[in-house]
Parts: sequence; C-alpha cells; structure tokens
Amino acid sequence: MGHEIPLVLQTAYAELLDQVAAAAFADDFSEDGNFVAKTIKGKKYWYFERKSEEGWKQKYVGPETLELLEKIVNHKKKKSEISHRIALVSTLIRSTSLPRVQPKVGHVISALAKAGVFRLRGVLVGTIAYQTYAGMLGTRLPISAVQTGDVDIAQAADISIAVKDRTPPMLNVLKQTDQTFREVPHTYDSRRTTSYVSSSIRVDFLTPNEGKDTDKPKLLPAFGTDAQPLRFLNFLIRDPEPAVVLHEAGIFVLVPAPQRYAIHKLIVARCRQEGSPKKKDIQQAEALLGLLVIKRPHDLSQAWKEAFGRGKTWRQLLGEGMGLLHIVVRDSVLRTVNASRSVVPNLDVQFAHMSARYDFERDVVSFFGESNGALIRCAISRASLDDHFGTDNAGKEGRLEFFRRNRRLFEEMARIKYLKWPVEEPGSVLIRTDEVPELLKEIPKTLKVSLAKI
Repeated sequence: MGHEIPLVLQTAYAELLDQVAAAAFADDFSEDGNFVAKTIKGKKYWYFERKSEEGWKQKYVGPETLELLEKIVNHKKKKSEISHRIALVSTLIRSTSLPRVQPKVGHVISALAKAGVFRLRGVLVGTIAYQTYAGMLGTRLPISAVQTGDVDIAQAADISIAVKDRTPPMLNVLKQTDQTFREVPHTYDSRRTTSYVSSSIRVDFLTPNEGKDTDKPKLLPAFGTDAQPLRFLNFLIRDPEPAVVLHEAGIFVLVPAPQRYAIHKLIVARCRQEGSPKKKDIQQAEALLGLLVIKRPHDLSQAWKEAFGRGKTWRQLLGEGMGLLHIVVRDSVLRTVNASRSVVPNLDVQFAHMSARYDFERDVVSFFGESNGALIRCAISRASLDDHFGTDNAGKEGRLEFFRRNRRLFEEMARIKYLKWPVEEPGSVLIRTDEVPELLKEIPKTLKVSLAKI
C-alpha cells in the first residue's frame, strides 16, 4: 500500500476539486440564461435555457442532486481565481509527488472537458483515471506515475441518446490541441471511427456491450462519434465520481468509483484476448484493494456484492483474479466482503509435515501449511484439545505429542476452515473450541475412527 498524504494536503486536494468543479460549471453555463427542470420517467433533470437568434436553446446540465442544486444556486458567484488553482496543483505535485499527466495529454483532456464531454456524463477510464485516485483517497499509489499517451473515454449509449445535447464534432475538438489528429477507420467497418490518433496521443471512445459479444461500433450521439463496445464496462462506469487531473489549473473530470475500478481490473485481467493476465491490471487492482479495505470497506463490499451477483462468468473471473493477488491483500478483501477463500478456483492447502510446536504465549499448538507458494500459519487452541480430545491432564508436552500422532486430523480441520469458512486473519487459521464440533462434521470418518489415544 502507498504512503498516506498529509492531512493538510488532502484538504488542499479537496479544495482544488471544489474550485475546479465550480469553475467547470461556470464555464459550461457562462451565457445569460435560466436553469429549468424536466421530469422524465419520474426523475427530474436540469437544463440550461437561453435565447438565441434561432430561438430558445437548451444545454443538458444533469440529474437533480443536492450537489447540483447547490451549484445552480451559486452559479452567478465569481469563479475561483485561476492563479490560486494553479498554485494548488503545483503544491500537490511538488509536496506529495502526486502524478501529473504529460502536457500534451493534459491539453487533450482539457479540450474534451471544455467541449462538454464530462458534463454529458462521459467517464475518463484507464491509467489516467487510476492516477486520480491518489488525491481522491489521500494516499500515493504504486505505479501511478507511469506515463501514458492513451486517453480512454466511456459513455453508455442510452445516456448518450437521453441527454439530447451535443459536443462539437470530436475530430474538431481534438484538432484544437494538435492538427495532426486524424480518424482511425474501424476494423469492423472502415466507414466508422472509435479512435483518433495524433503523432503522440491516442483517444479511444468506449461503450458498454449489453448484448451478445460484438465488435460492431455503437454510435454515441452526444459526442458525435462511434465507440467500441466492451463487456463489463457497464459495471465500471456506473455512478462515476468527480476527480481532478493535475494539469495547469486542474481539469474537472468524472472517473469510475475506485472500488469499481479495482474489481473491474480483476475481471478484465482474466479475460484478455492473449489469454494471460495483464500485469498492470493486477498491480492497479492490488494497490487499490489494499487501500480500499481501510478507506472504503463498505463501498468495496457493496461493489463486490453487485459484481458477484451478476452471474457465473463474473464469479469465475472474480475468483481467478483474486487468486493472482498477494495473499495478504486477497485475504483482507475476502474478510471485508465476508467471503471465503473458496471463491478462488483450485485453491488448496498442502501440509509438508514441518515440525509443530507449542506456543506458550498464545497457548496453542502451531503448525504450518502452504498455499499457492505462501506459508499458512495454522494453530489449534489448548481449549480445543482439552474440551474435545481429552488432553486436559496431558500437560503441554502431552498435548503436543497427541497433536503429532493425530496430525492428519488437525490438518484436515485447518484445511476446511481455511478454505470454506469466512476469513479471520490474512494467511492464517486458528481452530477454536466452539468450532471443533462443526469442523468434525466435515472430516472423513476414517480420520476420526483412527484417532490415536493419548
């Protein structure tokens, strides 16, 4: 897990986010006009209405929330000073080593923001989104400083239709930053475009694939471009969160909720076309998950529950992805979401019959197993041995000897609890006296019949 950012700098990030959001809202609706509400299918949406030579025109604002209503009330107030926001960005980069994007990438994201991409509920995904989580979660993240020239924007097709608003033509928007930008003909249909490239930047537009798998591009009317449909993307971009890209005076963007991003990375790591997990996916998932179990345990648990409930394929990919994580992160997540290690396919524990010993401080017999190359700390309490196996008069050495004679039984009890029961501590399992009756019910009869006496 990364290093915690000092509280004063976390506060500076929160202040920057507020100011960037306010400035973006003021820029989006800088003309004279009025905010009006419409009720569509029982839900209220807001639009900005202004009169032009062609008549009344409306711009989409967003679904009604308390935050949006506050922005509308404060709309006429003076925008925050750009110089102050530039100073905040500089302070965050200099004092916390938070990642900043390449200048050319920053210019592209800024142009997309000014064109209304994020106002129209476009979501920035990929590595640049991952970079924003350090400020959002108040902790520096591993590999977040990795630079990329890829900008990925996602939007649900139904939202793109529903907002009834448009950005300028996307190629025109991008050419404002670099005249070398050009459309890339799609491999499925060369007349359509989902990607735009310049001499150093690539911009891809993505959308969820809700039906059968297909490479056929989908139109995003709000952005005037086609988008590549991708499986699992609907989970990723649901309920996005505001964030700041650290470039110049800061850029207000929407990114996936970090818990959704982490779980999505576990899934896509296991379904890459090349058949092997992508190292960067697992690194990002592991870094975020290790932080989220501390920072956002409830949010992580809810996102896990949603993903796990989406069907057999989702459960399989989630389990396989969990099996690629470091054992401490994996077990911490499973404990947080109240799941057992059995969600990881083919996980098992082997016992190499390493020497057992009596731990006087804990009053347990301790022994070890191995799972996926990691050492598993196992133990059975003195009370378990005394209450259920009659060792109360045997003394510590007698209990240790009894354990050695019946080691296979206790190893099997440890295996069952480790694999099937809720996770208590990462990389370890302790058999308590109140658990013995239930564990014995799952033990093969042959092990119980052959129980050696004291």
